[in-house]
Amino acid sequence: MTSQPPPRPAVKSYDGEGIVVGFDAHRCLHAAECVRGLPTVFDVGRRPWVQPDNAPADEVAEVIRRCPSGALQYHRTDGMPDEVPDVPTHVSLHADGVLHVRGDLEVATPYGPRHETRVMLCGCGATANTPYCDHSGPCAGHG
Repeated sequence: MTSQPPPRPAVKSYDGEGIVVGFDAHRCLHAAECVRGLPTVFDVGRRPWVQPDNAPADEVAEVIRRCPSGALQYHRTDGMPDEVPDVPTHVSLHADGVLHVRGDLEVATPYGPRHETRVMLCGCGATANTPYCDHSGPCAGHG
């Protein structure tokens, strides 16, 4: 009998005028690019914490592209393009063992392949969110 991974938790979705923001809490490593970039849209002390109508869709998309983990994503509903991957693909290994990758990516996960533009991948192999880093392994002391 082959064990199957549990169903992937649903990504939360926040609808705004011209943009839908997706958030995957399991991938968030709290870089805080969102709250520093647009505190009127991203405020962890408020519910819902994402309110995309508090800024123009272009500004929301710009700040989301700063999210290194890819926990925040967006889809434009106003006819503007969704995120365009970096070309060429860029990979950097940080001191804490996390691989930061940006580009046109297909990431193999236990739930099947995922198309991505920004990810932080586990370099120590001890993540509970394979292959994404969650700082649960030896790298946790560096976070």
